[in-house]
Amino acid sequence: MNFELTEEQQLIADSIERFVADNYDLESRTAIVAKGGFSEDYWKQMAELGWLGMPFSEEDGGFGGNQIDTMVMMEQFGKGLVLEPFLASVVLGAGALKRAGSAEQKAAWLPSVIDGTKQLALAYMEAESGDEPHNVTVSGTPTGDGFKINGIKCMVLHGGSADAFVVSFRTSGGTVDESGITLALIPADRDGITVHGYPTVDGLQSSEIKFDGVEVSQDDILGEVGEGFAALNAAINDGILAIAAEAVGAMEVLYKDTVAYTQEREQFDHPMSDFQVLQHRMVDMFVEYEQSKSMLFRATMEVASGGEDAQRNVHALKHLIGKAAFFVGENAVQTHGGMGVTEELRVGHYFKRLIVIEAQFGNTDYHLERFAA
Repeated sequence: MNFELTEEQQLIADSIERFVADNYDLESRTAIVAKGGFSEDYWKQMAELGWLGMPFSEEDGGFGGNQIDTMVMMEQFGKGLVLEPFLASVVLGAGALKRAGSAEQKAAWLPSVIDGTKQLALAYMEAESGDEPHNVTVSGTPTGDGFKINGIKCMVLHGGSADAFVVSFRTSGGTVDESGITLALIPADRDGITVHGYPTVDGLQSSEIKFDGVEVSQDDILGEVGEGFAALNAAINDGILAIAAEAVGAMEVLYKDTVAYTQEREQFDHPMSDFQVLQHRMVDMFVEYEQSKSMLFRATMEVASGGEDAQRNVHALKHLIGKAAFFVGENAVQTHGGMGVTEELRVGHYFKRLIVIEAQFGNTDYHLERFAA
């Protein structure tokens, strides 16, 4: 199996690496977090460089990339803990739209997503749903020309800055049935929508969105009524691959920072790296990182090629990433001692992002159960 990046992919990786080096030192990132969101200037720059159009077909105004190209980008974003809503808008929100939307719906929204003037967010999680995206209680009551939606969606990534939401709601079936789930693209300023934004522990932004009798017409429906789960699940799988790549990038920074620290810090008149127990720890961190990267390649290529075992590989990847993220993060913090949890050292910030990634789109235990099933 060929793991070599194409020339274009390597150019993209190098471009993002330079962007992170120039713009995402810890002080700059902390300043962006303090302002409550992300940098509009950086988002515009990403659009101008063509990064926002990478996962979309040429027919939709993009560059014809796939999950492998997104993986290359997200790994580099992970090395800088980039705050801009690439995952929320491009991978999740627009990811569902490009699969289920009509030609007219895609033409109305995707060019604006690609040029950075509009943002989408995927609203699928509910307080009662746990890790299961098919557990949907937000209801759509039939009206003359569509539905009236009532309920609350939680943990909507970058929902506060989104111009529209791709919303899953139930139009038929039981609470946990995969059939009967409908997707709709709803502008954020529609009557009956209330958005409550809040920061998350990793410095990103999330929202709770209340739908109180929100009118949805047939023009807002993505795909067929009651048949939205396939597109929703595919977008979530893309999200899992994306945050797994981000985690791999973050783990690389953590293990390299930790190795460098043990070589600089002295104990008992010796560098910490001279002690065998710490040498073993560094090797274990490196092995967890390498295993995660290998599984990331396998799962991403399976999904991109439409392999029969793609879904099972996604579950395996999310389980492995969750375990490795905790191991690498905990050992990085412990090796740095009290400094590891300070705001002034970037180690703790990377660990907090990895903790969130472990829980996002289903935690380690959930995906192990799904893999075994």
